[in-house]
Amino acid sequence: MGTREQKLRSDRLVFYKSDVTKLEGELDGFLELSGARSALLIDREGHLVTKRGEVQQNSLDSISALVAGSFAATREMARLLGEEEFSTLYHQGQRDSIQVSLVGDRALFAVVFDERTNLGMVRYYASETTRRLDVVLNEVANRAEGEGEESLASDFSKSATAALDKLF
Repeated sequence: MGTREQKLRSDRLVFYKSDVTKLEGELDGFLELSGARSALLIDREGHLVTKRGEVQQNSLDSISALVAGSFAATREMARLLGEEEFSTLYHQGQRDSIQVSLVGDRALFAVVFDERTNLGMVRYYASETTRRLDVVLNEVANRAEGEGEESLASDFSKSATAALDKLF
Protein backbone atom coordinates (compact mmCIF):
# COMPACT_ATOMS: atom_id res chain seq x y z
CA MET A 1 0.00 0.00 0.00
CA GLY A 2 1.31 3.44 -0.96
CA THR A 3 2.04 6.30 1.41
CA ARG A 4 -1.11 8.17 0.39
CA GLU A 5 -3.31 5.15 1.13
CA GLN A 6 -1.59 4.61 4.49
CA LYS A 7 -2.21 8.23 5.48
CA LEU A 8 -5.85 8.00 4.44
CA ARG A 9 -6.27 4.80 6.46
CA SER A 10 -4.60 6.34 9.52
CA ASP A 11 -6.74 9.48 9.25
CA ARG A 12 -10.03 7.61 8.75
CA LEU A 13 -11.04 4.57 10.70
CA VAL A 14 -12.86 1.69 9.05
CA PHE A 15 -15.48 0.18 11.34
CA TYR A 16 -16.79 -3.34 11.07
CA LYS A 17 -19.92 -4.70 12.67
CA SER A 18 -17.98 -6.09 15.64
CA ASP A 19 -16.39 -2.64 16.24
CA VAL A 20 -19.75 -0.90 16.23
CA THR A 21 -21.17 -3.57 18.55
CA LYS A 22 -18.36 -2.87 21.08
CA LEU A 23 -18.87 0.89 20.81
CA GLU A 24 -22.64 0.55 21.22
CA GLY A 25 -22.11 -1.66 24.27
CA GLU A 26 -20.07 1.11 25.90
CA LEU A 27 -22.72 3.72 25.04
CA ASP A 28 -25.53 1.50 26.36
CA GLY A 29 -23.67 0.97 29.64
CA PHE A 30 -23.12 4.71 29.95
CA LEU A 31 -26.80 5.49 29.37
CA GLU A 32 -27.90 2.93 31.94
CA LEU A 33 -25.58 4.31 34.62
CA SER A 34 -25.91 8.02 33.91
CA GLY A 35 -29.62 8.33 33.16
CA ALA A 36 -28.86 10.46 30.08
CA ARG A 37 -31.26 10.52 27.11
CA SER A 38 -28.86 9.74 24.30
CA ALA A 39 -25.23 9.20 23.45
CA LEU A 40 -23.56 9.86 20.12
CA LEU A 41 -20.09 8.96 18.92
CA ILE A 42 -18.99 11.36 16.18
CA ASP A 43 -15.69 11.53 14.31
CA ARG A 44 -13.88 14.86 14.42
CA GLU A 45 -14.99 15.63 10.87
CA GLY A 46 -18.62 15.54 11.98
CA HIS A 47 -19.69 12.09 10.75
CA LEU A 48 -21.87 10.03 13.05
CA VAL A 49 -20.18 6.74 13.98
CA THR A 50 -23.00 5.36 16.13
CA LYS A 51 -25.82 6.44 18.43
CA ARG A 52 -27.79 5.00 21.31
CA GLY A 53 -30.78 6.07 23.37
CA GLU A 54 -33.56 8.49 22.51
CA VAL A 55 -32.29 10.27 19.41
CA GLN A 56 -34.11 12.44 16.90
CA GLN A 57 -33.43 10.60 13.65
CA ASN A 58 -34.18 13.52 11.36
CA SER A 59 -31.48 15.78 12.76
CA LEU A 60 -28.56 13.42 13.46
CA ASP A 61 -26.43 14.53 10.52
CA SER A 62 -26.90 18.19 11.41
CA ILE A 63 -26.24 17.61 15.11
CA SER A 64 -23.10 15.61 14.32
CA ALA A 65 -21.73 18.31 12.02
CA LEU A 66 -22.57 21.08 14.48
CA VAL A 67 -20.98 19.24 17.41
CA ALA A 68 -17.76 18.81 15.44
CA GLY A 69 -17.86 22.45 14.29
CA SER A 70 -18.45 23.67 17.83
CA PHE A 71 -15.55 21.59 19.09
CA ALA A 72 -13.28 22.92 16.33
CA ALA A 73 -14.20 26.52 17.18
CA THR A 74 -13.60 25.88 20.86
CA ARG A 75 -10.21 24.34 20.06
CA GLU A 76 -9.19 27.65 18.47
CA MET A 77 -10.50 29.55 21.50
CA ALA A 78 -8.42 27.29 23.77
CA ARG A 79 -5.34 27.95 21.65
CA LEU A 80 -5.86 31.70 21.99
CA LEU A 81 -6.03 31.25 25.75
CA GLY A 82 -2.78 29.26 25.78
CA GLU A 83 -4.37 25.81 26.08
CA GLU A 84 -3.73 23.01 23.62
CA GLU A 85 -7.47 22.33 23.53
CA PHE A 86 -10.42 21.89 25.85
CA SER A 87 -11.34 18.25 26.34
CA THR A 88 -14.97 18.80 27.35
CA LEU A 89 -17.73 21.21 26.32
CA TYR A 90 -21.05 21.75 28.05
CA HIS A 91 -24.14 23.52 26.72
CA GLN A 92 -27.13 24.05 28.98
CA GLY A 93 -30.65 24.60 27.70
CA GLN A 94 -33.98 25.08 29.40
CA ARG A 95 -35.06 21.51 28.69
CA ASP A 96 -32.03 19.64 27.37
CA SER A 97 -28.30 19.95 27.86
CA ILE A 98 -25.38 18.47 25.96
CA GLN A 99 -21.89 17.55 27.03
CA VAL A 100 -19.23 16.79 24.43
CA SER A 101 -15.99 15.03 25.37
CA LEU A 102 -12.94 14.44 23.25
CA VAL A 103 -12.17 10.73 22.79
CA GLY A 104 -8.44 10.42 22.15
CA ASP A 105 -7.63 12.42 19.05
CA ARG A 106 -10.20 10.82 16.75
CA ALA A 107 -13.75 11.22 18.02
CA LEU A 108 -16.26 13.15 20.09
CA PHE A 109 -18.61 11.64 22.64
CA ALA A 110 -21.81 13.73 22.80
CA VAL A 111 -24.34 13.18 25.57
CA VAL A 112 -27.83 14.69 25.57
CA PHE A 113 -29.54 14.77 28.94
CA ASP A 114 -32.49 16.38 30.70
CA GLU A 115 -33.94 16.63 34.21
CA ARG A 116 -33.86 12.82 34.66
CA THR A 117 -30.21 13.16 35.62
CA ASN A 118 -27.70 15.89 36.41
CA LEU A 119 -24.41 17.20 35.10
CA GLY A 120 -22.44 15.54 37.91
CA MET A 121 -23.70 12.06 37.02
CA VAL A 122 -23.11 12.66 33.33
CA ARG A 123 -19.55 13.91 33.89
CA TYR A 124 -18.70 11.12 36.32
CA TYR A 125 -19.77 8.30 34.01
CA ALA A 126 -18.66 10.07 30.82
CA SER A 127 -15.03 10.24 31.95
CA GLU A 128 -14.81 6.44 32.32
CA THR A 129 -16.80 5.83 29.14
CA THR A 130 -14.51 8.18 27.21
CA ARG A 131 -11.50 6.11 28.31
CA ARG A 132 -13.25 2.88 27.29
CA LEU A 133 -14.26 4.29 23.90
CA ASP A 134 -10.67 5.39 23.33
CA VAL A 135 -9.46 1.82 23.93
CA VAL A 136 -11.88 0.49 21.30
CA LEU A 137 -10.95 3.21 18.80
CA ASN A 138 -7.24 2.48 19.32
CA GLU A 139 -7.90 -1.22 18.68
CA VAL A 140 -9.61 -0.27 15.43
CA ALA A 141 -6.82 2.10 14.42
CA ASN A 142 -4.09 -0.43 15.16
CA ARG A 143 -5.77 -3.40 13.53
CA ALA A 144 -3.78 -4.96 10.71
CA GLU A 145 -5.14 -4.18 7.26
CA GLY A 146 -7.85 -6.67 6.33
CA GLU A 147 -8.14 -8.05 9.87
CA GLY A 148 -11.76 -8.24 10.94
CA GLU A 149 -13.12 -7.87 7.42
CA GLU A 150 -15.98 -10.06 6.49
CA SER A 151 -14.86 -11.85 3.36
CA LEU A 152 -17.03 -12.02 0.27
CA ALA A 153 -17.74 -15.31 -1.41
CA SER A 154 -15.16 -16.15 -4.08
CA ASP A 155 -17.84 -16.14 -6.75
CA PHE A 156 -19.29 -12.80 -5.63
CA SER A 157 -18.29 -10.97 -8.81
CA LYS A 158 -19.85 -13.64 -11.02
CA SER A 159 -23.04 -13.70 -8.91
CA ALA A 160 -23.31 -9.92 -8.90
CA THR A 161 -22.85 -9.73 -12.67
CA ALA A 162 -25.53 -12.40 -13.21
CA ALA A 163 -27.95 -10.58 -10.89
CA LEU A 164 -27.40 -7.27 -12.72
CA ASP A 165 -27.86 -8.95 -16.11
CA LYS A 166 -31.11 -10.48 -14.92
CA LEU A 167 -32.30 -7.13 -13.54
CA PHE A 168 -31.58 -5.18 -16.73
